[in-house]
Amino acid sequence: MRLVAWQPDDLLRRLDDVVSVYGEAMGYRQELLQTRRGYIGAHVRRPGFRAVATLTTDGRLAGFGYGYTSGPGQWWHDQVRSSLDEPARRHWLTSCFEVVELHVRPAAQGHGVGARQLRALLAMADGGTVLLSTPEADEQKSRAWRLYRRFGFTDVLRDFLFPGDERAFAILGRDLPLAERPAEDAPGIVGL
Repeated sequence: MRLVAWQPDDLLRRLDDVVSVYGEAMGYRQELLQTRRGYIGAHVRRPGFRAVATLTTDGRLAGFGYGYTSGPGQWWHDQVRSSLDEPARRHWLTSCFEVVELHVRPAAQGHGVGARQLRALLAMADGGTVLLSTPEADEQKSRAWRLYRRFGFTDVLRDFLFPGDERAFAILGRDLPLAERPAEDAPGIVGL
């Protein structure tokens, strides 16, 4: 497998694959996946957009991640902002990169794909902090939770309910930049 940096048009060309990976990883209903197509299409034009993808040797999409600069007027940003006190808003949202999506096909999970994607995405991120949301789960059993904790993400909000989703989410954050990794531990990224 190879990790590549994607430009907005790269992601849009593979939008069917992106939505498929998203659906497999999140277990969402088909009708919700169709609405995600529109959101993703709009996200690629946001300031600070960064994306990565993991491709198999035959070019199949095994995983992807993207984010952008979080700001007022963006739905997710405004939802989270409304639940934070002023000191937390200043710290977390003043110069924030939002990890919007980070997904790996279930068959490719457990092989470090998500960790490589997250590290590459955060290395490209602009901002002093990074935030993301993830469904609440048993932190010991959930691969996503274990990944975020390994990367130093801490609790910002717990049991957060977004309008339109019955599941509770956690909002996790950390300061940027990431600490450097030893060269032998850092995989090469095509296109960076």
